[in-house]
Amino acid sequence: MSATARTILHISSSARSTGSASRALSQALVDRVKAHAPERVVVRDRDVGGERAPSHVTEAWIGASFTPEENRTAAQREALKESDALIDELKGSDVLVIGAAMYNFSVTATLKAYFDQVARAGVTFKYNDQGVPEGLLTNKKAYVVVSSGGVPMNAPGMDFLTPHVKTFLGLLGISDVTFIDATGQMKREDANESATAVINAIDIDAMLA
Repeated sequence: MSATARTILHISSSARSTGSASRALSQALVDRVKAHAPERVVVRDRDVGGERAPSHVTEAWIGASFTPEENRTAAQREALKESDALIDELKGSDVLVIGAAMYNFSVTATLKAYFDQVARAGVTFKYNDQGVPEGLLTNKKAYVVVSSGGVPMNAPGMDFLTPHVKTFLGLLGISDVTFIDATGQMKREDANESATAVINAIDIDAMLA
């Protein structure tokens, strides 16, 4: 393995373990990277859509997250244990590949739970002197495969997933985001062919730069 290997965090969010377009296409991108540069990449998989779905934020979690680390009780440290692990994994990645299935016009509940777990003031973002949030996870890239049954990507008043993901990643400081359109799965062959063409056109060397 090269000393300059880049780490890809592959996040899957569909509740479907098989037959999921977002899973298959995001995996296709990861496989293409591994085939192109096997010695330059480490892949870590985070399946938030299945049995490893993140916990929802609780009152105990909120209290612990806003308590200075040195003042946290053992119970508060335990409340943030899952969040800490997910954040460490995220911080250790260079590129995110997210399979984002659209459920009822937005992200899945499990992907939202993941976002909530890794959004920590003072850890992944901070508030500046004007009270405006600034991301702390800069110098990362993200590639997001968006799938839906029929809602087109960026459709006004319908696609709340794409702006949600873009805004959330921006909160963390990740502004280099590429969206891959796999919407319209009611006509799966056409949607997948179009998305695959985009995936095959991605400059892998630039992706890993």
